[in-house]
Amino acid sequence: MFTGISLFKFLKPLKSVTPRNIMLFLAILGPGIITANVDNDAGGITTYSLAGANYGNDLLWTMLPTTIALVVVQEMCARMGAVTGKGLADLIRESFGVKVTFYVMIALLLTNMGNSISEFAGIAASLEIFGISKYLSVPISAVVVWLLIVKGSYKTVEKVFLVACMVYVAYPIAAVMAGPKWDVIIKASVTPTFRSDSAFTMTLIGLVGTTIAPWMQFYQQSAVVEKGITAKQYAFTRLDVIFGCIMAIVVAFFIVVACAATINVQGLKVETAADAAMALKPLVGRHASTLFAFGLFNASLFAACILPLSTAFYICEGMGWESGVDKDFERAPQFFWLFTVIIVISAGLILAPNAPLLKIMFISQVVNGAMLPFILIFMQLLVNDRKLMGSFVNGPVFNIIAWLTVAIMIVMTIVMTLDMILPGALKGLVTF
Repeated sequence: MFTGISLFKFLKPLKSVTPRNIMLFLAILGPGIITANVDNDAGGITTYSLAGANYGNDLLWTMLPTTIALVVVQEMCARMGAVTGKGLADLIRESFGVKVTFYVMIALLLTNMGNSISEFAGIAASLEIFGISKYLSVPISAVVVWLLIVKGSYKTVEKVFLVACMVYVAYPIAAVMAGPKWDVIIKASVTPTFRSDSAFTMTLIGLVGTTIAPWMQFYQQSAVVEKGITAKQYAFTRLDVIFGCIMAIVVAFFIVVACAATINVQGLKVETAADAAMALKPLVGRHASTLFAFGLFNASLFAACILPLSTAFYICEGMGWESGVDKDFERAPQFFWLFTVIIVISAGLILAPNAPLLKIMFISQVVNGAMLPFILIFMQLLVNDRKLMGSFVNGPVFNIIAWLTVAIMIVMTIVMTLDMILPGALKGLVTF
């Protein structure tokens, strides 16, 4: 049982660093790091860029509690995958019925469709900085993404994704080139700061809200299952989850630092991550600007692979259909057709003139926000089901942390969704 003391067992494998353990860890490495890093997609990078550009270092303190929340949620998914050998959608269907699963799948399909569109928008915006037209970059990227998943094996795809994770180092380098004041940054990282305006509160909620998304839970658990990780190997999978979450938040931290040290100091206004990349050029030179833009392209392309893949995984699991990157069109037709259709629609809409992209992405974010609390509650009920998890259920201390995370995410999600549906609602609450 995951008791309070068991929390310290997260790092137990590190106590015996032997060649065998190192090889085991490297063999299992992947699902945790990939899932957490894809969270730094076009939408995430935009949120972090705007936080640094508009509020300087004032929101850096949110990174530590956000890391804890991310580790707790991702750890539960990976644990369920390793212990049960089933994906999250599979477990929801078996425990809560087909009707509930069907509505959850429809909502998640709409959400991920909007998210996939935003990733291709990120590809178009980042490469336009290098003078490449979206009518060239988007179709080529869509074909590359399709070929990688449809023609590649799970091992090949995972290796490509792990290399893509390494490219995120572009952001820490860009931040260091910006020449920030490290003493100020360290102080801001441990000193909570609040402002009594709704825009600041909205940015704070956005920073936390963009870190934990419904698709992450489904993809991580499916990846653990497809990789064949079992409860015996789980100690190393936890390390993979922790390492991935820390890596993702460190990247987010440096994006905020880079924009705070340059754009905010100069008092400039930006509206997107691509704007932030362009703004860096006259402030700290073209190399930092190029690194920032390349990081955005890598993140968007990386997420354009994972989000449709995640959608195909959980819909097939929920409906009881065959799924898996290691299969082919003949063995898992629904899985590969779903993936293909999402890629075609997402990339096609970016190229279509007058397509209502903002409305599509707005609706997807509202559905995303509305779905997250339900998914987190489903997870908590499943991970505490002793018939399902045996001795791997949450212990009391871990449950307190997990339910507290769920409660905070629910409150933030409700407030953020309310403000999306009724613009100005948050401002009214703050001034009240």
